[in-house]
Amino acid sequence: MSRRLRMWVLAVGVLGFAALFGAACLRLPDFGGDSHPYGDRSVQAALAHRTANVIAAVNFDQRAFDTLGEESILFAAVLGTVVLLRQTREERQVAPAPAEVPLPVRRYALVMLPVALLVGLYVVAHGQLSPGGGFQGGVIVATALHLLYIGADYRALERIRPVGVYEVGDAAGEAAYLMLGLAGVIAGSAYLANVLIGYGTFNTLASGGLVPLLNVAVGMEVACAVVVLLARFLDQAVEIEEESGT
Repeated sequence: MSRRLRMWVLAVGVLGFAALFGAACLRLPDFGGDSHPYGDRSVQAALAHRTANVIAAVNFDQRAFDTLGEESILFAAVLGTVVLLRQTREERQVAPAPAEVPLPVRRYALVMLPVALLVGLYVVAHGQLSPGGGFQGGVIVATALHLLYIGADYRALERIRPVGVYEVGDAAGEAAYLMLGLAGVIAGSAYLANVLIGYGTFNTLASGGLVPLLNVAVGMEVACAVVVLLARFLDQAVEIEEESGT
């Protein structure tokens, strides 16, 4: 494709987006008015399913398809990274030298590791009740594990981070979200519809129907995905060994 043709394709896309975006803006409620149809409907739907956190109700109930897309993008990014950064025949992994970590840094990292891990799990578990959820909590959990890299060394991190296990966890989290969506189809409704019988008691961990289950699936996928991404980039300490005669 020539440069001129690419520019024409880009122009058509930009003009099309501008036309649709402009039409959408013309239908928006007036700024500063007292009519908030989207907010009112979101709150009503969250209360109907006994989900205390309206943001979680929107993410995992009213627009669960969009959240599935975001999770799938991260899953595809991890898959692409694993393929692109895989070890080739001309590479061999070099064990990193032990790092000299200052004692205050070591103590701080080792003390904060279990605290950060607990906070991450709490954010995931309570995503349907308070601000947070699977995406935020998953990142916190993955970050907490890497405090061991800061407080000790890379070999210590490798002992608690078997990459293969986290790759399986990443795929399992993605698959769990997809499979939970079938509950709506089995119940005769739409895919990812919140049809779980018995929404629980308002403001408890069991509230929200499918919301807490989808939230946990996302938390598992995000935590494992971030661990795998960081592992692949950290493992790039390699040596290119030339074949004899070249």
